[in-house]
Amino acid sequence: MTTWRSTALAAAAAAVLALTATACGQDKGSAYGAGGGQPVANAGTASPDAGYGSGGAYGQAGNVVSAAKQAGQLTVTDSKDLGKVVTDSAGFTLYRFDKDTASPPASKCEGDCATAWPAVPAAGVTAPAGTDQSKLGSVTRADGTKQLTIGGWPMYRYSKDTSPGDTNGQNVGGTWHAAAPDGKKASAAAPAPAAAPLPGLSVRKDARLGDVIVDARGMTVYRFKKDSAWPMKSACTGACLQKWPAVAPVAKNDTTGIALKGFVTFDRPDGVKQQSITCWPVYTFSGDTAPGDTNGQGMGGTWYAVSPQGKLVGAPK
Repeated sequence: MTTWRSTALAAAAAAVLALTATACGQDKGSAYGAGGGQPVANAGTASPDAGYGSGGAYGQAGNVVSAAKQAGQLTVTDSKDLGKVVTDSAGFTLYRFDKDTASPPASKCEGDCATAWPAVPAAGVTAPAGTDQSKLGSVTRADGTKQLTIGGWPMYRYSKDTSPGDTNGQNVGGTWHAAAPDGKKASAAAPAPAAAPLPGLSVRKDARLGDVIVDARGMTVYRFKKDSAWPMKSACTGACLQKWPAVAPVAKNDTTGIALKGFVTFDRPDGVKQQSITCWPVYTFSGDTAPGDTNGQGMGGTWYAVSPQGKLVGAPK
């Protein structure tokens, strides 16, 4: 009798313990999948990239690698650092790989590399507006799929570009580069070299007036017909001088191509020192706002640009 009661109580206790374990989530099969209580590999997790880059996936966060997506209508974006860059219809950057070849087209990115750098499918792709559709082509990969080429170069996306406009793949390993519309490496244009500074006074060839004198800013220099050279006198004072600023004194060795006879400084009665050419006081015009402007030419029949010899340019005889 005692033996039967002990056996019954033990069986009941075992049943309660099993129910409790299940209710508290201790059943390893429910957490990792069936079979021996061992976890199974997550098929959606990216494998290590052996130097190609890993982590986030094209268009996704985390390590889940998305399926290859058609690029659709390609576009061209202007990047301050990279110049013109090709993107897919969703705005994701397309890349090229230096170890590939364009002639003939061939992709050398397989295995882990292709996980980090998904190949862009060739189907259904349209060239960016204003570019040549014939630049687009395809190459057959080792797995038999068709990959987009631009200018012969196979195109890829980068797994770490998680938002449109990202260029995280640029120069990875020194071999991956954002693609330009012709398939070449995207590259910002080099800034134009700075123009050499002008002398204090020099000569500019004007399309309408011919050779005229300009100051160090490239602004046209004028003479006033109401002035006189001997005795040297300026008839431009007060409000006139605000509209026609006097050219400040310039050293002779800071000039190019102009007559230096009578190249003297005029001490004006108002205390302003003014440069003269062949003894004629010279001015600029406040209405000229950019180098090369000649808005003061012929104004009032009394103001004219100055030739390299100090003559009035275009004044009636």
